[in-house]
Amino acid sequence: MAVFIWEGKTRQGEQRAGTMEAANADIVIERLRAQQIQASKVKKKPVEIHIKLGTGISAKEVVIFTRQFATMIDAGLPLVQCLEILGSQQTNVHFQKVINSVKGDVESGSTLADALGKHAKVFDELYVNLVAAGEVGGILDTILNRLATYMEKNLKLKRQVQGAMVYPSVVVVVAFAVTFVLLYWVIPVFEQMFRDFGGTLPSPTQFVIDLSNSLRANIIPLIVAIVAIIVVYRAIGRTPRGRLFYDSVALKAPVLGPLFRKVAVAKFTRTLGTMISSGVPILDALTITGKSAGNKVVENAITYTRERISEGRTMADPLAETGVFPPMVVQMIAVGESTGAMDSMLQKIADFYEDEVDTAVAALTSLLEPLMMVVLGLLLGGLIVAMYLPIFELAGNIK
Repeated sequence: MAVFIWEGKTRQGEQRAGTMEAANADIVIERLRAQQIQASKVKKKPVEIHIKLGTGISAKEVVIFTRQFATMIDAGLPLVQCLEILGSQQTNVHFQKVINSVKGDVESGSTLADALGKHAKVFDELYVNLVAAGEVGGILDTILNRLATYMEKNLKLKRQVQGAMVYPSVVVVVAFAVTFVLLYWVIPVFEQMFRDFGGTLPSPTQFVIDLSNSLRANIIPLIVAIVAIIVVYRAIGRTPRGRLFYDSVALKAPVLGPLFRKVAVAKFTRTLGTMISSGVPILDALTITGKSAGNKVVENAITYTRERISEGRTMADPLAETGVFPPMVVQMIAVGESTGAMDSMLQKIADFYEDEVDTAVAALTSLLEPLMMVVLGLLLGGLIVAMYLPIFELAGNIK
């Protein structure tokens, strides 16, 4: 059956409008007449086509929702009313539907954690487990505030790394694009001109012309090869062993490796500290922390540590055995275990390494900027000089 949009007036002259599902427009008119509404307009609702990438909900929107939710709970508003207000003021249609769905489940008797768990792409396992702990402990507002703080710091960390990678990525793309344009379209013009002059070309010029001719002759196989390499690279990355290899290489990379390691340590300690301080059991916390690590090497190290803890060992020793975490982190965790202040110690480690990431990103940016400019200058400058060498020689001969 189709959905129809209708407009009409009651016997008292009040204007009404709405939607109704029916086989045809005549049935809609009959039903409205039975409700003492005179239909003035009935038309079929157009089919809506939604093109969604992912969930259509950003991490920032979830952070804002969580912070506002915590404030309302702390003010004493009922859970359903909080969700109703948050849903009504939400500008993102996709997120509004999710919030309204959660509200409906809570009204039906479901717990908030179970209702959120039905939307795993928006509220991950860590989020749901912390909310469940907050409901059981009667500290939902505190848990939501901790969640918002954790997500804000995690988002900041992610943006720092992305910001460090944007500049070199843009420079590399521009360099390749300009080089391609020169080799494919500009160099052949010079080649024709040099051919008209006659004579022997300098070695650098001849090399660039040969490179241009080779590129133009093999452009289709080259594009196919590049696409094939990208497809194979991504296919390997989807396998457990392939992802482990890529993540291992990333942590050992000369310049970016230390930065990725610091990010991994900051994320691990922040996540685990937030979960422990919220009352989540250590084994469950390690399971969820491992899944959200974002690096297979770190995830395997956390899994190994969890298995050793389940056998009765402390956390510090198995962490040291993995060789993934720096000695200072292991020692501070050992101190936290012995003093019973594991959660606060983990938060201190996270704060320290987030500051380290700030410093590393600033140093990396200051190092890469001049380096990329030198590389770009040598590449493009070399091409231009090679093409102008014959002109310089011709000018000298004329003189």
